[in-house]
Amino acid sequence: MSYEKKITFLFISHFFFLIIGFSLGVYFLPILAAPESVEISKINEYENKSKYQTEFLRDLKGSDPFHWGEAKVTISNTKITVNGAIAPGPDYKLYLTNEFTQHEDEFLSIKDEAKYVAEVKSFENFVIDIPSNIDVNKFNTVVIWCESFSEFITAAKYQ
Repeated sequence: MSYEKKITFLFISHFFFLIIGFSLGVYFLPILAAPESVEISKINEYENKSKYQTEFLRDLKGSDPFHWGEAKVTISNTKITVNGAIAPGPDYKLYLTNEFTQHEDEFLSIKDEAKYVAEVKSFENFVIDIPSNIDVNKFNTVVIWCESFSEFITAAKYQ
């Protein structure tokens, strides 16, 4: 093998592994940095005070092996609890909408009217505080969205 071919082969192979390593880092860093799950007893306490109850289902149109949710979801005036799990990933945001969506295209068409609530940093048994300026009664669906990759994760209609 000539010197130029060796250099080209080494460059391509190293670049390939650099891309693989970066991709794995993007996927695993949020998992490694995620806060601990909230204890079930605390989630049950919040669930008992909730106004609405719904579920994230794994078989939505926009779900796949890397983007899904499977959990009991409760909504009160001050908290959203997720008792179950969502697929881990980076830059997740929780929104409230007035229309149930289950795919990227559907959510993107209404994202301007969606109300941003908070970042999602945990992937199992977590609680989101609702800012005081948001009235959950004015919406009917909770959506988790990956902002970095414009990926639909999951959604659930609650009223």
